[in-house]
Amino acid sequence: MSEDDFFGSVPEPPPEPPPEPQPDWFGPPTGTLPGVAPLELLLARSDLAAVCITRISAYANGFAFELLTVSAADASDDLDPHMMGFHHRRGRGSAVDTQLRLGVQFSDGSKATNVGAAPGFAGRDEQPQAPVLHPQGGGGAPGSWRMGYWVWPLPPTGPMAFVCEWSAASIPLTRHEIDAQIVLDASARAQEIFAPGTPSRPGATVTTFGLTARSTKPDE
Repeated sequence: MSEDDFFGSVPEPPPEPPPEPQPDWFGPPTGTLPGVAPLELLLARSDLAAVCITRISAYANGFAFELLTVSAADASDDLDPHMMGFHHRRGRGSAVDTQLRLGVQFSDGSKATNVGAAPGFAGRDEQPQAPVLHPQGGGGAPGSWRMGYWVWPLPPTGPMAFVCEWSAASIPLTRHEIDAQIVLDASARAQEIFAPGTPSRPGATVTTFGLTARSTKPDE
């Protein structure tokens, strides 16, 4: 045996299984350029902070929106809007009564919020009750924070409401309606560049935050 054959032949790795398609309610489809609708919506504000929605990115199966929180200079060290379901005043207060609550409501009365968990969301094969509100990740610094959310499915025609409540920032329950046609028109402009399930380049990774969502029927 020559030194070149010391380790013998290296077996070929087994073929990788084809990627599983992502369920529509998990997030935006891959390989698609969304239709974008700019939005400068000041959803709510107080002397301490403001909650804003700055853009909508729509697809054939749902839409994403960006939430921006801005706090006053003398409150930025006290408010911690990390947008992951629980919001704390540093060093004091409980998670329950300092949470920034967020929700959307469709014209048929159905709604989804970031409080609790969406029924059936644990499995990929079990479609949850619609609609669903799914956090997509974010970041920022004291005084300003951005967070993306995915909403599935597309809304029906008519008014669509964004609703928030943030007791830690002295923001009461606040509701603002827009015409859902804004989202539907943006969805019609979405362009599929690669078919869903197209393998990503080697080494590519996707990082998302944990899930906090709850959907309810009109009578709940």
